[in-house]
Amino acid sequence: MKTVRLTMAQALVRYLVAQRAMIEGREAPLFAGVFAIFGHGNVAGLGEALHAERARLPTYRAHNEQAMAHAAIAFAKANGRRRMMACTTSIGPGATNMVTAAAVAHVNRLPVLLLPGDIFAGRRPDPVLQQVEVFGDPTISANDCFRPVSRYWDRITRPEQLIHSLPRAIRVLTDPADCGPVTLALPQDVQAEACDYPETFFAPRTHAPRRPGPDLAELEQAAAALRRARKPLVIAGGGVHYAGAARALAAFAEGRRLPVAETQAGKGALPWDHPANLGAIGVTGSSAANALAAEADLVLAIGTRLGDFATASRSLFRNPRLRLIQLNVAAFDAAKHGAMPLVADAGRGLQELDAALGDWRAPAAWMRRARSGIEAWNALVEAATRPSNAPLPTDAQVLGAVNRAAGPRDVVVCAAGGLPGELHKLWRTPAPGGYHLEYGYSCMGYEIAGGLGVKMADASREVFVLVGDGSYLMMNSEIATSVTMGLKLVVVVLDNGGFGCIERLQAACGGASFNNLFAGISPNAARVDFAAHAASLGAEAVKVPGIAELEAALARAKRATRTFAIVVETDPAAATAAGGAWWDVAIPEVSTRAGVRKARRAYVAHTSRRRVGG
Repeated sequence: MKTVRLTMAQALVRYLVAQRAMIEGREAPLFAGVFAIFGHGNVAGLGEALHAERARLPTYRAHNEQAMAHAAIAFAKANGRRRMMACTTSIGPGATNMVTAAAVAHVNRLPVLLLPGDIFAGRRPDPVLQQVEVFGDPTISANDCFRPVSRYWDRITRPEQLIHSLPRAIRVLTDPADCGPVTLALPQDVQAEACDYPETFFAPRTHAPRRPGPDLAELEQAAAALRRARKPLVIAGGGVHYAGAARALAAFAEGRRLPVAETQAGKGALPWDHPANLGAIGVTGSSAANALAAEADLVLAIGTRLGDFATASRSLFRNPRLRLIQLNVAAFDAAKHGAMPLVADAGRGLQELDAALGDWRAPAAWMRRARSGIEAWNALVEAATRPSNAPLPTDAQVLGAVNRAAGPRDVVVCAAGGLPGELHKLWRTPAPGGYHLEYGYSCMGYEIAGGLGVKMADASREVFVLVGDGSYLMMNSEIATSVTMGLKLVVVVLDNGGFGCIERLQAACGGASFNNLFAGISPNAARVDFAAHAASLGAEAVKVPGIAELEAALARAKRATRTFAIVVETDPAAATAAGGAWWDVAIPEVSTRAGVRKARRAYVAHTSRRRVGG
């Protein structure tokens, strides 16, 4: 057996270079590159190895470890989990900065390879700079924080361990059911140690998406339940996108006369104006989708965990005869909510379910109900997003202007605060891939870095990042990265003077205005000049007073050649009242405030309508 002598870091990089992805009949590198912020713990070992392979595996410089991992996660999501990136950090704070991003990837089932530097495996110089010492267990380092937020975790304490660990890591990263973040903690001394690796270990390998079909018994059970349904509803989740099943879903809905609602991750599975598309479902849903959900006697949920926002904290489905089918590639998710599981790839599962249904179609009257609801909802969307002469525009009016400016291939990116709710209800997505929301973990600070990752996935598409002032202040550094890389973003900053979304939630729970809006915190609170700040990071930037000026700035931004930031002040109290459903936010049983006591009574009434165990 022929061998080649390499350091552990060199072997790791060479192995990553050898991995290929099959995408629509064409091969591409599985790893598009590595984001790296170097420090002690990765600069000497992995840094040297990355430099040697920089032509085949590009290394990108970011400004924040969490942000660079967000960009890598967004890149994977924009590529439908077919391609991915790796991220490497120094030990200590560089590594722990990435833990939040690992949680984002874990919750959203997205692949990213995290390579934090680690303390010396040999322990000769212990304790080293930035080392977190656990008094009773010297085998633990800061990188153990990644364990609960990694789908696969390992610490490479011998260079030959890569031979066993790397194939397992790649399996998780490319597996549709187990997909998620992988962490390989790399002690800095082991990165520099060499061993003789088999040459076959570095042979190119091409990864194509696995498309498992359904169990025949589960398939027949699901088909039988659908054939009995009089008021069936389909819910499309992110799994529809990752399986490339949008066309299969459209054909299924059209052929079987089925209305379709969309989760945050599923939005765009059908074009917004498709005759079967009810729009968003749940807490941030449309009146059309939520009304039908309350009556449905069967729900076919495709590629979704059915989180609390989609189910209105399990209060949305009111029909006592409801049957739930969960078509999901992950058995872990297919069994949730007491569902009838149908474990399969979304596309293949839909095709085989369609074949098993014979000539069955849902009653025409049910689809007529859906169409009536859709028409009424579309009128509400037009009203909510229409410009007005109010002193401060609403979030809905701002996103309406951006939506009108966006072309059919453009992408909107957002993550946290009140904007995702408005976008889920109101944004009109013409095709899959045009709506990129991180709402599984709802991580403030994802927006700009996520926009960078989306732009890296396809630089030919215009990327609109919608971000609140709170999220902007948490993480804005990747504006500078986008300028450095020549990857233009259009960043729209909605400045409502603080955390307007939580201010509204606080009020809805009967609470006093407290610690959310800057104006209420201190009379000395600074009013940040976001346009000047974005310009200082290298972007073109402008502040606009209203919707007409915003529309003109958007036209200018589309013509720009580098990242362009537009700042607009918005009303912190306004949110779209139409649509939506209850969300379980626990209200105190005891309070001296009358508003809290009133909210508690309403809370108890809502919880009594929640489905138990399903």
